[in-house]
Amino acid sequence: MKSHVSLLESRRSSPELLYLSLLIILNICTVEATFSNNFEISWGNVRLLNNGQTVQLTMDESSGSAFQSKNEYLFGSVSMRIKLISGNSAGTVTSYYMSSEASSHDELDFEFLGNLPGNPYILQTNVFASGVGNREQRLNVWFDPTTDFHNYSILWNQKQIVFWVDSIPIRVFQNNEAAGVPYPNERPMKIISSLYNGEDWATDGGRVKIDWNYAPFIASYQSFEVNACSGASESSSPCANDWWDQSEFQSLNQQQLSQLNRVRKNYMIYDYCHDASRFPAPPPECALNP
Repeated sequence: MKSHVSLLESRRSSPELLYLSLLIILNICTVEATFSNNFEISWGNVRLLNNGQTVQLTMDESSGSAFQSKNEYLFGSVSMRIKLISGNSAGTVTSYYMSSEASSHDELDFEFLGNLPGNPYILQTNVFASGVGNREQRLNVWFDPTTDFHNYSILWNQKQIVFWVDSIPIRVFQNNEAAGVPYPNERPMKIISSLYNGEDWATDGGRVKIDWNYAPFIASYQSFEVNACSGASESSSPCANDWWDQSEFQSLNQQQLSQLNRVRKNYMIYDYCHDASRFPAPPPECALNP
């Protein structure tokens, strides 16, 4: 069962049109879904506003909160618009990720690490495949993520996983199984968002704790778009031959590669591939991903 509206109706479309179609998906220019279409509350105090068009995760000393998708998905594109906690957010972690439920699980992470006023939010991404993670990359975004909503998206297919911020690629993890690198391509994943207490690690290595005088902390979400293939299908190939399988989406084009390189050059502050204290020999995917 496919939970999406195909925006690409012909392989004969020009590369420019295909690229524009991807931007439409990532910019949420299709009709916006309400929260209740695809998601449900998991735990904590989750506020639904404007008939489900806006959702607020909240956290105080008693509890954080979370929501998750009703279904699991295997390949496609997921997007949300998020406005992060304003003011003193030190010690808080706002997460938006995909995860399978098996012990050797797969996971694709956006994690927003709170900070003291005047210091930037840190955006951390991570990729788990067959239970193996430790692939953190961190960057400072080029805008204030607390004053307005910004779009955060994941494109996932058989060849690559791309993390996007406002239609700009910030990370690519390619399928390098031929080189012995595990790749998430078998386990359907749910889409999950949570706001929780991460003061033991999130801000300055855990040295800065949460100031509960600023509670409740609130992170807001909109545009709950799922253009993906439901893992609940009984078909042996439920996710084959869709728009994300077309050649135009199997790798970044030159414009996207240039954007990715600019983000790395100007905003990346940590890359596990360059952390010799953790990895004296860089993991094999480091020489293979863009």
